Amino acid sequence: MSEQSAPSPSPAVELFSDPAGPLPQEIADALKRDSAGLVAAIVQQHDTNEVLMLGWMDDEALHRTMTTGRVTFYSRSRQEYWRKGDTSGHVQFVKSVALDCDGDALLIRVDQIGAACHTGTRTCFDGRDFTVVTGYRD
Repeated sequence: MSEQSAPSPSPAVELFSDPAGPLPQEIADALKRDSAGLVAAIVQQHDTNEVLMLGWMDDEALHRTMTTGRVTFYSRSRQEYWRKGDTSGHVQFVKSVALDCDGDALLIRVDQIGAACHTGTRTCFDGRDFTVVTGYRD
């Protein structure tokens, strides 16, 4: 009996035969966008798991993020794309991109250079803790 080896998965890079082209259809189909066509993108430091910030992406911002090695967001207030670090120098180098089980949130793991928050703090959550009652498991 001869054994057939399973085809090896194609590298993710092959999904982008045209880096300037649109988001691959299988990824576009999996996204559940809000009424403005955006998906929440949670940004996390790849080696410490520190949650850095939340931004918004449409298909073009996600495509740019996946094909350039740098994170690009869509600014809801300015109605334009912005690549993190272009003006501040606080660059986010992409390490991985994942979609959550519902298709409505992205996890972008990065190597963050400098502050992630526009206020100058390391994360957008620094010093913003609420007082809560903590729970414990039995």
